[in-house]
Amino acid sequence: MTQLAISVLDVAPERYAVAPNLMVKLRIEESTGQPIHAIALRCQVRIEPQRRAYAGPERAGLVELFGLPEQWSKTLTPFLWTHASTTVRGFSGSIDVDLPVTCTYDFEVAAAKYLHTLRDGEIPLVFLFTGTVFTRGITGFGVEQISWDLEATHRMPVKVWHDLMDLYFPGSGWIRVDRDTLDALMQFKAARGLTSWEDAFSALLPRPEERAS
Repeated sequence: MTQLAISVLDVAPERYAVAPNLMVKLRIEESTGQPIHAIALRCQVRIEPQRRAYAGPERAGLVELFGLPEQWSKTLTPFLWTHASTTVRGFSGSIDVDLPVTCTYDFEVAAAKYLHTLRDGEIPLVFLFTGTVFTRGITGFGVEQISWDLEATHRMPVKVWHDLMDLYFPGSGWIRVDRDTLDALMQFKAARGLTSWEDAFSALLPRPEERAS
């Protein structure tokens, strides 16, 4: 039976994807000497927010997700970020592979809100692996399921996330509104002859001096 270990070597933005992707560099090692024909690898990526400290604007920004800071001992718990999968070609010993992780900037998604709030430091991640291992033997192919406890941790710099969003959505973000609200915004924008959504939101928001008061 195969014995696999997986470690995360690096996480970096994928510059030329259709949608925002992080490319996770994995090292897969097999310790029994059994040749691997292929692996259908699946991964659940989770964020462990309790494994880092927060200060200043970060603390205020996380209230919507986790409540007031005095509640964080109970509410600051691991949560799902996303799922990813890839196919690993045959190897013996070890192999380095890329795992593409598709990301969203939709602020209705808890992970996007959390990641947007962070300013610096690192993001504690845990990768939980599953899937199917195909081996080649004397009598044909063998099939094994990846052990449920195969996982890896990684502390991704916050800068990697912001670099990814700046690459695909430079200087902007995404919010979702109801259709009725969108219709009202379109009428407001047209009635005032505004040329962009940015102008419409600026007209609706208080002036900087009014916000300060």
